[in-house]
Amino acid sequence: MALHRRAALALPGALFAVPALAQAEWRPSQPMRIVVPAAPAGTTDIMARLLAQHLQQRLGANVVVDNRSGGGGTIGTMEVLRAPADGHTLLSGNIGPQSIAYSLFRNLQYRPESLQPVGNMIRGPNVLLLHPSVPARSVPEFVAHLKQNPGRLAYGSSGVGQSPHLSGVWFTQLTGTQATHVPYRGAGPLMQDLLAGNVQFSFDNLTTSVQQIRAGQVRALAVTSADRNAQMPELPPMRETMPELSNYEVNTWFGIFAAAGIPAAALRVLNAEINALLDMEETRARFAQMGGVPMPGSPEDFGRFVQAEIAKWRGVIQREGLQMDVS
Repeated sequence: MALHRRAALALPGALFAVPALAQAEWRPSQPMRIVVPAAPAGTTDIMARLLAQHLQQRLGANVVVDNRSGGGGTIGTMEVLRAPADGHTLLSGNIGPQSIAYSLFRNLQYRPESLQPVGNMIRGPNVLLLHPSVPARSVPEFVAHLKQNPGRLAYGSSGVGQSPHLSGVWFTQLTGTQATHVPYRGAGPLMQDLLAGNVQFSFDNLTTSVQQIRAGQVRALAVTSADRNAQMPELPPMRETMPELSNYEVNTWFGIFAAAGIPAAALRVLNAEINALLDMEETRARFAQMGGVPMPGSPEDFGRFVQAEIAKWRGVIQREGLQMDVS
């Protein structure tokens, strides 16, 4: 199984010492697949489809997007690790299964060294969303409403172990409130149930909820990042709304991974194509509409970023005493 392949992160310098000619010569020799460990319509899925279209045009290979949701993103991750590490199977990963999961799940079947970071794509905040029936127009008002109705409100997330889930956990713990968590298989199904009023609030990626916010279908109260977002500057950071939330900060991100052991030439070509996609004006405009920021860089840059995120969430999860099994 791919889990025992030698990690690319353990080979600084040596892995990437490949002549430019060799890098340029790598091209897919068969159809490619980008596995999405979530349901369609969420940011993880959007990033995969943008990249698939780009790679298909640039590399001349058929690129299929394969949605494998469930297990907080771990099912899709394992699907990639079962495939050959030859550059033809990629993972559209995110903060949940590629950083939070390592500390949250007791029975996780892969480790950070199982995966090779290829390139980051986008980052952005989560946002606190309410169904219009909830009588609150600010975070303090909402906290007061939760305290008046302990355990009676349900909040949805895009899956157990994803950043929207832990955004809600951290929020309720810091504010001393109670609510019932309802996990979904992705942001798309979650938004449908929030619009229907089957859950009363949620933490969702701003990138996938901008349209519903602007349409007035949901009420946004605050973003989880430390600063305001340029696309919705009227939304305050959560940490500015109440003293209890002064240390609250969550940023979500989405990037591309491969199984450890991917050929260096393939890694460099794929990273270069990700950066080329992020540098396009139409990509930057699309990201801005979604409330996200492009995150170009090398595989080494992305690897260091991922390791820092793993360490951050390990501390949060250990302080909160959260542990669960992959379902």
